[in-house]
Amino acid sequence: MTGSQVKGRSFRGALRYNQEKVAAGKAEVLDNSFVNVTERNIMKEVAMVRMQRPDLKKYFYHTSINFPKDENVSNELMIKIGRDYLDANGFNQHQYIMFRHHDASHPHFHILVNRIGYDGSVVTDSNDYQRSEKVLRHLEKKYNLTQVVGSRESKERGMSNNEILMMKRTNDPSAKVAMQIIIGEVLKSKDQLSTNEFISKLEQRGVKVLFNQASTGYVSGISYSYQGMVMQGSKLGNAFKWSTIKNIINYEQERDRERITKQMLDQNTPSINFEQVTNMLKQIEQTHWEVMNDMESFRTKHRTLSFSFTDHHSQLKLSEQHLQRLTEKLSEQLTEQSTRFSKYQKSSRLKRYLTPTVVGIISALVTNLICWIVS
Repeated sequence: MTGSQVKGRSFRGALRYNQEKVAAGKAEVLDNSFVNVTERNIMKEVAMVRMQRPDLKKYFYHTSINFPKDENVSNELMIKIGRDYLDANGFNQHQYIMFRHHDASHPHFHILVNRIGYDGSVVTDSNDYQRSEKVLRHLEKKYNLTQVVGSRESKERGMSNNEILMMKRTNDPSAKVAMQIIIGEVLKSKDQLSTNEFISKLEQRGVKVLFNQASTGYVSGISYSYQGMVMQGSKLGNAFKWSTIKNIINYEQERDRERITKQMLDQNTPSINFEQVTNMLKQIEQTHWEVMNDMESFRTKHRTLSFSFTDHHSQLKLSEQHLQRLTEKLSEQLTEQSTRFSKYQKSSRLKRYLTPTVVGIISALVTNLICWIVS
């Protein structure tokens, strides 16, 4: 069995995906811990448990467990395996739902789990891939299923999808596969190859050996370079790691220390001639000259901007003073106009009262004068 795992926050998205498969007749619900399996109800129940850990973002765990193409697995066996898998990984009081899919050439089922338990505890995701692989190896033995070689036991790492597509397109093995083949053939070419023979034979086949050696002479790792690609031994597979290689070849740390050191110096010494060095120095000089010009240009612009800022600042200061004087003058004019207006108001009021009085006196005098003349 193999298992793929996803941790995230979209419980609803994965649930809807699987339920759509069920609706289309391409999947079925195997087992679950919910009251009913409608999306609305499941998300309500999940939300209630999530309230205990509102800050946990990646609360959702999703795994698919896959069997070999010719493995005969009943629904009942899948349920047993699923429950054992959950218990062994610490999901023994957690919400879950299992779906069996029928749209692939091999038997497989999916498990959706809430990492938050009913008591608010959270199942750690530390080393979960290794833990899951260990559980699957145990379940294969428990239920007498086809045993898959684990990643730690695998001597060679499998090809990635991109490497497979490349091989189909070019009919040539990838650099990684080529390295696996070449190193394997060199190791088989002679029993107990010396360290020098191991290095030399690989170099004859186009593979450079790169050692990770400490100052004490201890070698902690090995990498290989082929056609411009450098890969650690562990990336090629366990058979190509230094812990495996040193037990296959005739290696002794003190005796082979000088040869490995020489190999390290050779790989770190650049292949370069006098003309290339001269050109590099010219490029450095040219770059330095351009940088200095840019710096001088920057300084000139900085000085110009500084002067411009000072000039503008002075002009703003003068404008501010002028505006202040205008404001004071305007204030004085407003005060003067206000005084005049007040005097005008008083004068107008006096005229309004005096005019009828004067007219009355004049009228009385004229009347008396007429009467005196007549008499």
